[in-house]
Order: sequence, then C-alpha cells, then structure tokens
Amino acid sequence: MRQPVLLMALLGMAAIAPAHAQSDSRPAATPEAIIAGRQAGMDLQSAIVGLMKQAVEAKAEVKPYKDGADAIVAWSKAIPGMFPSGTEQGNSTKALSAVWCDRSGFEKAAASLTDKATKLARSAEADDKAAFAAAYQATTQACGACHRTYRAR
Repeated sequence: MRQPVLLMALLGMAAIAPAHAQSDSRPAATPEAIIAGRQAGMDLQSAIVGLMKQAVEAKAEVKPYKDGADAIVAWSKAIPGMFPSGTEQGNSTKALSAVWCDRSGFEKAAASLTDKATKLARSAEADDKAAFAAAYQATTQACGACHRTYRAR
C-alpha cells in the first residue's frame, strides 16, 4: 500500500519546483514567492526523509518509499533554480551568500543529492532494506553537507 503522505509530498514538490519559471505572458514570481516555494520544498523533503527514517529504524518494507525518493530526486534537480539572483534576502531565508558566491559548489552539492537520492529510489524499488538504509544515510549526509556550507543555522 502506498503512503498517502508521500504521494501528497510528491505532488506538492512537483507544484513548487516550477514556481519561478513563469512564461513571458505572466508576471514573474516575486523574490518572496520564490523563497517561500523553496522553503516549502525543503520542508516537504524533510517530511519525506522523516518518514523514511522511521522505515529504516523499523526495518520495514521500503518499496512504498520509492515515490518519496523520486520526489527528492526531482526536487534536488530543481534546487539550483530555486535560488535565482535577487532572492538572497527576505521571507526569513536562511540561505547564505555562499549560494550565490560559490554557485558551482552549490550546484555540485545539489547534484550530489540527486545522485544519492537516485540510489535511494532504486533501492526502494527493489525493496532492498539494507541498500535503502545505506542510501538513506548517504542522502541525509548530502543534505547536511549542503546545509553546513550554504544555510545559516
């Protein structure tokens, strides 16, 4: 049985990711709206990771978490685009200036998350609990590494 929370999170992340990518006929999103979108995406990712942690600790079936892992993959690919110039301040952002000053490092960190979350999705699809637990740890380490460099505490 699929986890309804994971499916809701997947849909939410899919709706948030293109928040800043507007067509020429619509007004561009405000910096505050973009910041709110990226904060919501990060919150959704955190919720998915929290559910996965429970599954890892309980040694539960992990196949139901494939959609959530796929959502993290999609979100990780969208992350760099959620930090355009002009969104450095406002809406209680915790993003550090390093996001914009070290853009290549930031994009590399997002790509690392993509790689780790892709392995997480594959292990969930295979319902391989041991591989999922290892990929979960690698995924959360990728999150932490990015936050240590690019996010204020």
